[in-house]
Amino acid sequence: MPTVNKIHVIGIGYKPLDDRVRGMIYSSSVILASKRLFEVFRGYNEFETVRDRIKVIKSVDETIEFIRKKYREENMVVLASGDPMFFGIGRRVLNEFGKDAVEISPDLSSIQLAFSRIKEVWDDAFLMSLHGGPDPLKRRRLPFGINDVPLLLERHKKLAILTDRENNPVEIAKTFGPSAAGSRLSPRIYVCERLGSDDEKIIGGTPDEIAGMSFAEPNVVIIVGADRPPEKAGPAYGLRESEISHLRGLITKDEIRAVTIHKLRLPSNGVFWDIGAGSGSMSIEAARLFPGLKIFSIEKDREQVDVAGQNRTMFNTLNIQIIEGVAPDALEGLPSPDRVFVGGSGERLGSIIRYISEKMPSGIVVINAATIETLNQAVMHLEEAGYMPGISQVSVARSKTIKGRRHMSALNPIFIITGERDRDGG
Repeated sequence: MPTVNKIHVIGIGYKPLDDRVRGMIYSSSVILASKRLFEVFRGYNEFETVRDRIKVIKSVDETIEFIRKKYREENMVVLASGDPMFFGIGRRVLNEFGKDAVEISPDLSSIQLAFSRIKEVWDDAFLMSLHGGPDPLKRRRLPFGINDVPLLLERHKKLAILTDRENNPVEIAKTFGPSAAGSRLSPRIYVCERLGSDDEKIIGGTPDEIAGMSFAEPNVVIIVGADRPPEKAGPAYGLRESEISHLRGLITKDEIRAVTIHKLRLPSNGVFWDIGAGSGSMSIEAARLFPGLKIFSIEKDREQVDVAGQNRTMFNTLNIQIIEGVAPDALEGLPSPDRVFVGGSGERLGSIIRYISEKMPSGIVVINAATIETLNQAVMHLEEAGYMPGISQVSVARSKTIKGRRHMSALNPIFIITGERDRDGG
């Protein structure tokens, strides 16, 4: 039976190689490294022995393509920074070639080293990456953006952040705004430059101080917030319209929101698309109910996007990502959904449902309609896409007092159309 070559992904940067990893390096026929890691590896005793086998590659995509062409005939090593499995190339290599073909040998992670340098425990820290890649046009979509940092510190005691040139310590510090040191967060920011190198430097300061400095690369950022008493928890579900910012009364009414969420049967984890999100009331309710749910709120109106952002901040619902754009075009590149709500579609309902159908083999889509015309279109397009539609009409009347007596005042009735299908499309 022929020997199957392994792809050895080896972390470097912070400690000497052990005998096992050294043996992998010496027995390799080719060693792949970025330009930066080539310079790091120069400082290792093993460098001179294998320098003729090192191939410097510019990007992760080029690395993956080279591996794909050569790993069956070459005994290959890929050098990685620190721990390849911590926001590193290890994930990509495993996804591309499978677990049986890959062996991972980690070094320390930069985050481990950073916490040891500032003498803080890190088992209670939230770990995140703002390293989206060197090419802005090819940046991968990150779970959290730089503007989420203050909200994340509200939720977690400490943050550890992998940075890049765009999302650098100065820009991170600026997210706290002026005079953040006097705020309830009272954050202290540590910038750990060039960890493991001879010119390593640790700089600590307030956000105002850090925002006025410049820093060498690579670096990582640790943010520690002040201890504060826990806040009284509010209700996880059942926000009133008056509690959610909205424009001109454009918000899914409380009773309709309740029925719609029931019809969606949201999972505790997974992906939820809220199309035509408006002020984001549906997204906010779903996010508070299920913090493990990844929610994408798609809205085309700039004013509404701003209001949705204000609500996201107000309710600290970091599992919501707001996307400005017109569906279905704005849905391109999003992870496939488990549930979809369509609250607004303009004239694009048919194309939206067709796109959902392609991306969601099984699951539930719910459409709210205020007119019979939209109801008919929704049913027709759902049936064409292989969904079994169900229709509920919800009529709500609310009490109001006129001359000392209570009367019931009706709201416009809403059609709630539910589409379900299994993986076979039936």
